[in-house]
Amino acid sequence: MKQNFTVRQGALDGVETFLSVAHHRSFRKAAARLGVTPSAVSQAVRTLEARIGAALFIRTTRSVSLSEAGERFHARARPAFEELVAASEVARGLGQRPAGLLRLTVPRAVVPILLEPLIASFCQAWPDLEVEIAASADLVDIAAEGFDAGIRLGQFIEADMIAVRLTPSFPVAVVGSPDYLRRRQRPELIDDLRRHACLRMRRSNGSVAPWSFVDGNEAVEVVVSGPLIANDMPTLLGAAVQGLGLAQVPAPIAAGAVEAGKLVRVLEPFAPMAPGVFLYYPGHRQMTPKLRAFIDHVKSRPGGAGKTRSGTDDQRT
Repeated sequence: MKQNFTVRQGALDGVETFLSVAHHRSFRKAAARLGVTPSAVSQAVRTLEARIGAALFIRTTRSVSLSEAGERFHARARPAFEELVAASEVARGLGQRPAGLLRLTVPRAVVPILLEPLIASFCQAWPDLEVEIAASADLVDIAAEGFDAGIRLGQFIEADMIAVRLTPSFPVAVVGSPDYLRRRQRPELIDDLRRHACLRMRRSNGSVAPWSFVDGNEAVEVVVSGPLIANDMPTLLGAAVQGLGLAQVPAPIAAGAVEAGKLVRVLEPFAPMAPGVFLYYPGHRQMTPKLRAFIDHVKSRPGGAGKTRSGTDDQRT
């Protein structure tokens, strides 16, 4: 059956400019990103607003924010524009073999349990590609630092990123060594942690993270104390194995030590669920063949969830 599609001439004019201003909340920053003058950006937005018949931004001398009409237009225009960009890239990249350097930023803790087998199989599948892994506990701005993608827990990924699930959701466990638990009375309630040595994590912003729990349907945060503060999970896990105290870490990171009898999980009824680990990348960036090859590899690997989720879906929390 023949279908007729009619698109009004110029209907897409100014949409990319609008989306850039909405992302940066600045006409000047949008102009720099697009390589045009601020006056050209202002004119493009005014033309778009005139065509739509509504003001899309609320402008003051100090700030730029979306109007109600702008919020609604943004919610529909952004995913549609990203699909158009993706369609163009698919067509342009047809027949191109991925090559070059793929740069990934990842937490140290996921390298041995998740990334090593994934990278090994990917490098075998794409011998023309080089892969660089930057392992760090810091939350890196992947666009600013020149990374193609990152891997993080879902709750730490910004809303404007596209995310591909690598693991199912999992509990965040409190663990201690059998030797430590023989020396200290095993905690049965959250309040019992006041009498325990708790190994703590320093966040990338400099603050020390409280421990998180669920008590019934209520989320609970507890400020704990103890002899050690570290900025990465493997250090906390190693200290717990040595009997220095209790640590709160994602359950998959502690699974090997628990199975080997080196650690024991406690306070399991109060363990919160983390949304899982995701590969993420900027939704507004044109996807390169090397990143597309890696994402396809992630989705096709045996046992992997591999489901893509847009940051606009709010399904990672």
